Amino acid sequence: MSTPALVVLAHGTGDAAGRSTWGRLLVRLRAALPDVEVRLAYAGVARPQLADVLPQLDGPVVVVPAFLAAGFHVRVDVPGQLAALGRDDVVLAEPLGSDPVLVDVALERLREAGWDGERVVLTAAGSTDAAAQEDLRVAAGRFAERLGTAVPVGYIAGGEPRVADVVAAQDGPVALVTWLLAPGAFHRWLADAGAVVVAEPLGDHDGVVEVVLARYVRGALRAREHFPVL
Repeated sequence: MSTPALVVLAHGTGDAAGRSTWGRLLVRLRAALPDVEVRLAYAGVARPQLADVLPQLDGPVVVVPAFLAAGFHVRVDVPGQLAALGRDDVVLAEPLGSDPVLVDVALERLREAGWDGERVVLTAAGSTDAAAQEDLRVAAGRFAERLGTAVPVGYIAGGEPRVADVVAAQDGPVALVTWLLAPGAFHRWLADAGAVVVAEPLGDHDGVVEVVLARYVRGALRAREHFPVL
């Protein structure tokens, strides 16, 4: 069979810094996979979306959801989009999730921002989806294991509790570890949350590239099992 193409599926953004981050990540993935067609699609808001990208690619294709929690997009929206496109040669890989490698990347970003032992709060975009909230609790547990102390979660946009409320409830100064992949409005809003340290998003860090590649490799193996004649 032909080598599966890779489509990295991101949250939609119109933010220039966010789009630039995704562009840099794509350059790095193409360098790591010189024989693979690598594309970017957005789940919503911005273009290109899956309906724009997939018709340009002959199968098989591996779609890697670049999401840190498996919420509505991963469980409902994206499978629905694939079904509507009528493609039976596409593998939907596992989302990035709370991979331990990404936890380490986020803590590295926190140290780069000047963290000096302040109480840490995990900040995520947020969701009202129960599965996504459970994923964030798992992530918080992994941060707690690394730091040796409880790490509460604050949501930036969807769901409760909101970041500013979690920060206000802590004793002493607070540092925010950012559970976002790219900069944009959500990250900028954190400047007003009352913390003394705000980490940068994960960005195109080596660890992010590593995890995307790992998801692609697993998805490509599934593609070879399911579509052996393509």
